[in-house]
Amino acid sequence: MGPRERNRLLNTISDLDREHVWHPYAPVPQEAPVHVVSGADGVRLTLADGRELVDGMSSWWSAIHGYNHPRLNRALTDQLRDMAHVMFGGLTHEPAVRLAHTLATMTGLPKVFIADSGSVAVEVAIKMAFQFTGRSRLFTVRGGYHGDTFGAMSVCDPVNGMHHLFSDVLPQHVFAERPPAEFDEGYLARLDEMVARHAHELAAIIVEPVVQGAGGMHFYHPSYLRRLRELADEHGILLIADEIATGFGRTGELFGCDHAGVRPDIMCLGKALTGGYMSLAATLCTERVAQGIGVLMHGPTFMGNPLATAVASASLELLQERPWREEVKRIEAGLTEGLAEAVRAPGVKDVRVLGAIGVIEAHDPIDVTRIQEIVMRHGVWLRPFGRLLYTMPPYSIGEDLPMITTAMTAAARALGSA
Repeated sequence: MGPRERNRLLNTISDLDREHVWHPYAPVPQEAPVHVVSGADGVRLTLADGRELVDGMSSWWSAIHGYNHPRLNRALTDQLRDMAHVMFGGLTHEPAVRLAHTLATMTGLPKVFIADSGSVAVEVAIKMAFQFTGRSRLFTVRGGYHGDTFGAMSVCDPVNGMHHLFSDVLPQHVFAERPPAEFDEGYLARLDEMVARHAHELAAIIVEPVVQGAGGMHFYHPSYLRRLRELADEHGILLIADEIATGFGRTGELFGCDHAGVRPDIMCLGKALTGGYMSLAATLCTERVAQGIGVLMHGPTFMGNPLATAVASASLELLQERPWREEVKRIEAGLTEGLAEAVRAPGVKDVRVLGAIGVIEAHDPIDVTRIQEIVMRHGVWLRPFGRLLYTMPPYSIGEDLPMITTAMTAAARALGSA
């Protein structure tokens, strides 16, 4: 395709997108630029205009192995020859059973409900907790994010989160203050007091372990998670770990809970589960919880989809075979070194790194379009939000990581300037 034809096609797609497509967290028509992607391979996205960008987002933290991986491609095409989909009610199949067995082995949680998105996984976890305990309030912490459906929204940060428009219609749960990064005995005492005061009405404690994702990219001390486990046991409350963003190595441990050495009663998984190939999630629980629930009234149409579960198994096998722990340590070291200068920029409030997560927090809300233009000029794709410019690159990022830190540092220097 020549340059003229490419430009014509690009304009057509852009025009049709603006006319019909509603993008996430955006109005219609979209106000900010939307860039047309024509391909993805390794850690790079190819735009329809011919530019290549190193992907620092792993497509919202999911493509941990990079794009167009031959092993994952083969898992999909092999499964496609047998069947693309079959209902999961009254039927089962090898890809779903194999995935459930793998997840149970990895987590130590033997019962696996396969869902179709992270938000749905959280909804299922909440249903499990309500049904098991007979109680209907939840305890969580400020600064959290658990999804965009109603149950999940109800345990997101009610003030600084993205769902304040729905505050009048959401269930009112119990929120502790955001956990600090450093250990604080006073915070532990306040957790003790709040949980004890509300224990009679609480079904579960739900938190993102150690790292709070889209609620602000905060990191907190593992001691708080350990204490929440103890409090749940003391008061007969379930502990739900939302590992959708933290699971499968992102924080430097296989699961965020591993930093605290705890196992939840219920765990939500998603994002990296299929290596970024298809939408899939899972809610896992203990034998005790499963037996206490009995019949769980939930059943997505595409539950246990053979294509998604086949590629998920292949992704987890690939993860277990690759030196992911060493890769994440190298990324952590590279982010720490590469973002060291950014903290000196006048518009920067904080720079923090944990595992394969690097965050620059600005003093003021970020002009997304302007900052995105800067990082794209450096050959990098990032998606800032709020006051945050952050990266969660594929574990296979290798020698391209300095491109990301250079782009982020350049953007940091532009924060707060006209």
